[in-house]
Amino acid sequence: MSILDFKKEELEYLFQEAENILRDPTKYREVLRGKILATAFFEPSTRTRLSFQSAILRLGGSYLDLGELEKSSIAKGENIADTIRMLDSYADIIVIRHKLEGAAKFAAEIAENPVINAGDGRKHHPTQAMLDMFTVKRLKNRIDGLTYGVLGDLKYGRAAASFILALSIFSPKKIYLISPGLLRAREDVTSILRERGISFEEVENPGEVIGELDVLYVTRIQRERFPDPSEYEKVKGSYIVDLKLLRNAREDLIVLHPLPRVDEIALEVDGTRYAKYFEQARLGVPLRMALLKLILEG
Repeated sequence: MSILDFKKEELEYLFQEAENILRDPTKYREVLRGKILATAFFEPSTRTRLSFQSAILRLGGSYLDLGELEKSSIAKGENIADTIRMLDSYADIIVIRHKLEGAAKFAAEIAENPVINAGDGRKHHPTQAMLDMFTVKRLKNRIDGLTYGVLGDLKYGRAAASFILALSIFSPKKIYLISPGLLRAREDVTSILRERGISFEEVENPGEVIGELDVLYVTRIQRERFPDPSEYEKVKGSYIVDLKLLRNAREDLIVLHPLPRVDEIALEVDGTRYAKYFEQARLGVPLRMALLKLILEG
């Protein structure tokens, strides 16, 4: 349900399994033969949904997709509990995304089969955080001891919140939380950093810290999560990561983004050595393959 459900050792075991899959994917082609995954996305998704579906197929299993809500019984008024019960009877594992925080936990309490949270509310997106940590580990050979910048919507963005919470499981050198004042990380997130003794600082200008960063994690400002549209209008377009900003960056800085992006990373950055967000998205398949394999087969 949350990245905080995991210990450092468990995540490192998961990452090793993903590495094994990358080294010899043919070895895993039949691991989940006969298993069925159900994807129930009550919010839009491209990478998370498709990477889970690709993952189960590459493991020899198959999937059922709830599809567009307008074409399901939800459009007729069916409640989420009944929908989950039906999916539970059709599949061996359920992956759910929902706009309401706690929806995934509710589904897990109803279903007899395993449930994976693919994003609920504003705080939790655990498999994205796993992917983010795995990407850092692959590209930097470590997660501990690095300086991180988390840029963008830290108040409403669940990918950013989960990334920050994931870092609290490890031992970063320092985390810079970079956002407009209106979008600062919530207290329920920063309190965990304090409790775990993680060094962090809240700043508004990325140019002040870009030269210190090993990893810059960029997120979009998400219009759909703002309760007040006027609040969004005040902060949209606050930051653009472009060549001018990166001029003062370390040569080995990596720029990550959970995607989709809008205008927060300029297209000119795509061809630079810093841009690792498409590699990050690609790694979502082996990471989720490893997760499904370990949940369903041990």
